[in-house]
Amino acid sequence: MTTILLLSDTHGHIDDAILKYAKQVDEVWHAGDIGDLKVTDALKAIKPLKAVYGNIDDSKTRLEYPEHNRFMCEDVDVWITHIGGYPKAYNTRIREAIKANPPRLFICGHSHILKVIPDPQLNLLHMNPGAVGKHGFHKTRTMLRFTINGSKIDNLEVIEFNKR
Repeated sequence: MTTILLLSDTHGHIDDAILKYAKQVDEVWHAGDIGDLKVTDALKAIKPLKAVYGNIDDSKTRLEYPEHNRFMCEDVDVWITHIGGYPKAYNTRIREAIKANPPRLFICGHSHILKVIPDPQLNLLHMNPGAVGKHGFHKTRTMLRFTINGSKIDNLEVIEFNKR
């Protein structure tokens, strides 16, 4: 069983509250708009990190992290990208690729809106952890924590922080 902390849209913000949760999991996944490599440096100093760059990230971040990160976690095919859209409204940049070869778990950020939506048409689970940074229109900072046990995605928790 692998416990994951999923976050996005830090926009350069990292604090002890985020790091406290990072210490409690097996892996940390970041769905883009990192904002400053100090964020990912702090996270990967604690736990293994998988990340993608987002639309606000600079060339240094884009050299270190890919636009798309597709990998297996146990028996689950995972695809992380920053701008991906939602079931029935996938972004035009990935629409054909996701239909041709859907992952089991599709993760994106960008909207600053926490959503977990099953897509029965593609037999996948879509996750967007919202935004845990302090920049943007969101009122509450959020992250997700969940487990992957073989092919099962389970124990999903929403982590909310005080209003920014």
